[in-house]
Amino acid sequence: MAGINLVKGQKIDLTKGNAGLAKVIVGLGWDPAEPARGFFGVKKQANVDCDASALLLSEEGKLIKKTNLVCFHNKQSACNSVVHSGDNLTGEGDGDDEQINVNLAAIPSDVHKVLVVVNIYDAVNRKQDFGMIKSAYIRIMNAAGNNELIRFNLSENYTGFTALICGELYRNNGEWKFSAIGEGSHATHINELAERYI
Repeated sequence: MAGINLVKGQKIDLTKGNAGLAKVIVGLGWDPAEPARGFFGVKKQANVDCDASALLLSEEGKLIKKTNLVCFHNKQSACNSVVHSGDNLTGEGDGDDEQINVNLAAIPSDVHKVLVVVNIYDAVNRKQDFGMIKSAYIRIMNAAGNNELIRFNLSENYTGFTALICGELYRNNGEWKFSAIGEGSHATHINELAERYI
């Protein structure tokens, strides 16, 4: 069963109307864009290593603990409610390239948002940006059965950006919702992006 396709800026209920939904999987996918054709044929470009991360933020949008940043070098939050599946170095192949498991029922009460971002590893040295990526998306699945609930295709031109703020799960009147954000950022490392929320 296909999920609901969202557009940038759209917000949707996750738990309201989905009784018993407690655990979700945030799937992120992307593919390398076609390499540019040079004078002597196809130019070989290095693999673009995209890294998905989740920031567990307070009601004010603040990252109050270092352990609330879940990424390739800290694969789970201290409360174990958000767990990263591991790093995919190339983005090749079908399906999700990286996944983040979120136990909504176990998220501590001082966390109101789970912001999901993707950045390009070593983007400056490799001279890479999101113009080298195509077919990027974020989707939310019910962990029980892996049914896709929501999909947001990041179809804008993100050339020049080295990080993407994809979307966020957030609390609203005791329920969890999802917001499709789709904003580019020039942060060159996940730590640099995280500092904006301190």
